[in-house]
Amino acid sequence: MTVAIHPTSENSEGSENAEGSASEGYWVEPAAEGSVAESSGDGVHELVAADAREFGVYARTGGWAFALKVARSVRPGGQVAGETPKVSAKEFAELAGCSPERVMRYYKAWDMAADDALVPQFEALSPGQEVELPDADVWLSYYSSRNSATSVRGTAITAAAEAEGIRPTKALEVAENPTALRAAILADPSTAQAARAALLDRMREDPSLQAELARDVVRTEELKKAVATENRAADRIGYVRQVVDSGQVKTPAGQTIDAPAELRAEAERRLSLLDELDDDEDAGEWATEAYDTVKSLVVQTVEANPELRVQERRTKFYSSLQRATKVFEELTLDDAGDLDDIYETDMLDQLESLQQALTACIENLRRATAPAGAAAAAGAVTVPAAPAD
Repeated sequence: MTVAIHPTSENSEGSENAEGSASEGYWVEPAAEGSVAESSGDGVHELVAADAREFGVYARTGGWAFALKVARSVRPGGQVAGETPKVSAKEFAELAGCSPERVMRYYKAWDMAADDALVPQFEALSPGQEVELPDADVWLSYYSSRNSATSVRGTAITAAAEAEGIRPTKALEVAENPTALRAAILADPSTAQAARAALLDRMREDPSLQAELARDVVRTEELKKAVATENRAADRIGYVRQVVDSGQVKTPAGQTIDAPAELRAEAERRLSLLDELDDDEDAGEWATEAYDTVKSLVVQTVEANPELRVQERRTKFYSSLQRATKVFEELTLDDAGDLDDIYETDMLDQLESLQQALTACIENLRRATAPAGAAAAAGAVTVPAAPAD
């Protein structure tokens, strides 16, 4: 507990010295009369010592020193003006050159502390009275720099701060100064990381924030590219992880086959390297290397097995055929009456080329499925006879 101390006034000895100097014919600067040769016993100037004492009071008591000035000078709501020399908060603010709201924040802090019996009630104080003050670290538990502490928003911030194990006043101060928060995020990487983690936590329970951030991403070209890059890396890591978890792998044609032991072991090794990366490390290059390595081993596995190699070619053919069929089915001539409006010569040329390619493909398949003799006959070439001499 600390007692608030007023600055000491100039002592008479300094005045007498000043007068003596003037009477002896020495010029004394009028504005400096209060600072001439006034020193305490240990050689420190008295005004410097007074400043140090006041600073010490504030260092030990924080805002309590100012709250005391308000508490002993501002009239409580129940008192009539004529009953006390105290003034209203509005009058005190005018005298102080500040807003009544600021005065009332100190008033309310003292009021709450008085309810907890830390400080005297307003009625027990008179102007100029000194009392023992609580320590500075208690001040923030009662003072709010804004009136938001009792609002719905302030209540939510207070609850979140308590859940994080910090003083609510700290969180309220940050919430009431978004410009300072922005400056800290822009200037300090660790603050930016804390803000990012907090936003991610909040997004899980705030669909509106999710939508807003998603819109921000799609409207910002750099963010869109960054998201695409991260998605690609995540897909590649997922491909490698699936080999490890399921023991199966997809071939380039889309077959699902059992992964050989050596392939699975390499996938496990690559995945362990990825899992060891720190959160702030870029996994893109590692993911690409792991993906390319596993894909290369899959191709080698297919090529080393004749049965798998044939099945791969068959699967690839079917996949291409299905895509081509789907695309061709989308071509429609339902509006036959309007064909003359959309007709272009190259349309017919392309369809005829497609027809020739289909015919050649069909013939190749027929020859492949025909008996050996028929296939040989179909593939035989007639050589013209040599001309007679």
